[in-house]
Amino acid sequence: MPVEPYPSRPRVLSVANQKGGVGKTTTAINLGTALAAVGETVLIIDLDPQGNASTGLGIARKPKQASSYHVLIGEAELQDTIVDSGIPRLHCVPSTMDLLGAELELANLERKTYRLADAIERHSIQANYSYIIIDCPPSLNLLTINSLCAADAILVPLQCEFFALEGLSQLMKTVERVKSTLNPRLTIQGVVLTMFDRRNSLSEQVAQDVRSVLGDKVYQTVIPRNVRVSEAPSYGKPVLLYDHVCVGSQAYIRLASEVIRRERELRAA
Repeated sequence: MPVEPYPSRPRVLSVANQKGGVGKTTTAINLGTALAAVGETVLIIDLDPQGNASTGLGIARKPKQASSYHVLIGEAELQDTIVDSGIPRLHCVPSTMDLLGAELELANLERKTYRLADAIERHSIQANYSYIIIDCPPSLNLLTINSLCAADAILVPLQCEFFALEGLSQLMKTVERVKSTLNPRLTIQGVVLTMFDRRNSLSEQVAQDVRSVLGDKVYQTVIPRNVRVSEAPSYGKPVLLYDHVCVGSQAYIRLASEVIRRERELRAA
């Protein structure tokens, strides 16, 4: 049953982790797809120079394509870079390799940490989406800071591995610094455990450790290791379209339900 969209301003969620290979982009595109499947209107902004969120949605890179890079440096407005993903209620602002040099260019611009926030706030595009999901690069650079300054909340994918908590600690310190100095509304929407393998005792131990530290900030839903999730990007599809009955797809549907429930509780508070 479709959920009620936000009446005015979308909720902006930054999907971030400075560590690569944790399922960040996979989470961004599949969470976005799952939210759209239940009636939400979703815009995914690809801020990663690798552009995996764009290609994972089947959006091919084109010469002279307006992208998130052009939005950040002020050469294009956000609404002019939006591409139809082919999935109902889901659109994307694609990335290009130009983002590799964006940090140097941003350093010389006014409001360098608020370029994306200003672009989102500037236009009536806000009324068109209930969620904006920003896929960040795997580093704590100026692109990620732009995302955190634009976001209402951060969603952290965390791989179930030995050094998981160590990397999470650094990210949380960055979130606190951004909250105290740049974006006081920033909160943690949740931490999602990814690449979870129930056959591996380490996955269970990491899950227990993370929950003991962060409590209810950790989603109940865990994203399992699943070959169908890994295969889907090579076909330019979210796993929910590639194989909607596989365990990975079902996990992202449950995650979307948790995200929506948390947002409803926040609105009711």
